[in-house]
Amino acid sequence: VFLISQPFVYHIRMDQIFKAYDVRGKVGSELTPEVVNSIGKAVANWLPTKGSVAVGRDMRPDSEELAKAMINGLVNQGRNVIDVGQVTSDMIYFSAGFYNLAGGIMITASHNPGEYNGIKFCGEQAKPIGIESGLAEIRDLAITNTWQAKPEGTISQKDVINDWLNHVLSFIDIDKLKPLKVIIDAGNGMAGKIIPHLEPRLPLEVTEMYFELDGTFPNHIANPIEPANIQDLINRVKTENADVGVAFDGDGDRAVLIDENGQAISGTALTAMLADFFLQQDPNQTILYNATCGWIVPEVVKSYGGTAIRTKVGHSYIKAEMRKHNAIFAGESSGHYYFRDNYNADSGLIACVVALYVLSISNKPLSSLVSQFNKYHHIAETNFEVKNKQAMITRISELFKDNKQDMLDGLTVWFDDAWINIRPSNTEPILRLNIEAKTKDKLNQLVDKVTTHIKN
Repeated sequence: VFLISQPFVYHIRMDQIFKAYDVRGKVGSELTPEVVNSIGKAVANWLPTKGSVAVGRDMRPDSEELAKAMINGLVNQGRNVIDVGQVTSDMIYFSAGFYNLAGGIMITASHNPGEYNGIKFCGEQAKPIGIESGLAEIRDLAITNTWQAKPEGTISQKDVINDWLNHVLSFIDIDKLKPLKVIIDAGNGMAGKIIPHLEPRLPLEVTEMYFELDGTFPNHIANPIEPANIQDLINRVKTENADVGVAFDGDGDRAVLIDENGQAISGTALTAMLADFFLQQDPNQTILYNATCGWIVPEVVKSYGGTAIRTKVGHSYIKAEMRKHNAIFAGESSGHYYFRDNYNADSGLIACVVALYVLSISNKPLSSLVSQFNKYHHIAETNFEVKNKQAMITRISELFKDNKQDMLDGLTVWFDDAWINIRPSNTEPILRLNIEAKTKDKLNQLVDKVTTHIKN
């Protein structure tokens, strides 16, 4: 019989919950107040900038307790904390930038089921903190769990909603918004707290769905990328003859739009639509798009004489690349949209408001407006559980060895009339497959070939 010491168990737990972009874990077994307190102390010591730190939380049953543990850890190591309460994740990025803070921390597991929670981080001016930009160092400090005594910091509370909404609305001309009939599904997530403050300021006719804050997600998981989770919204849009539907994820930093016919707008199409909007105002800008976005995005950008740059998937990479290239906008197929004038951070609400503005000034139904960006055929991102992710990627590479390939993010195989991307999950034994083609026949051919190869 071997007895495993508590420090060893603690070390394993820390290694398990630190992911590529944030911290995620099951509450009680992997993510506890003790663990979060140590992470808070680590962040306090790691942040390179002196100053206060904003701490926010989502609506999960344990988020308040974990936020208190985080705040106590920060204060214990000399940081002044601004407790902004229940907010969306994009409001934490905004707070770090707008109030010139040393950083921001959000207690949330985003769209994960209710038994999970997590932590998102940013530095000054909302700079990303991922595994390659500080998160690994924070993890190692937390594992060491050895701290010097310091004078305690202070705790203050701040309501940032009004400043945030003023910022969001600065992206549009409110007077040009039309009284669109909009149905919004907050998924019992944090958008349900913020949207009601926005409604009186806009001429929209808003119908609210699942706005009650409930981190157990009684209606559906707050992940709008999964078709099953937006079916209720689609039905309401069609039944009530709405102009548009909008679904937010649990922490409100992602948005998916539904057109008047009940069709979900892909992340690629909305990225192209928003890129088109920004480039109409200034054609000589740089736009970023991730490795699973479709061909239409660089085509739109280049049609304006702009610069299109393809990036790895993930917010920490994209935010860093935006700063590097001074990009005005970036989009991901997963529904994350980034704005230079939002401290290069992503925001579901800004994307939603700008999209509604574009719809208003177009004088077209959303389906017609978006049709020009649905030029190619694609599959929804499809997951495959595999035992050895890298071995399978190598096999797929060999299968298409006569084609041009790159490894920007996973494996991308290029054809004259199609492309395939297959990339590994950072946290699970899963490969994610994306395929786009110029014809439906080519798409089906590649889907059959790749999926058969993986399954066999």
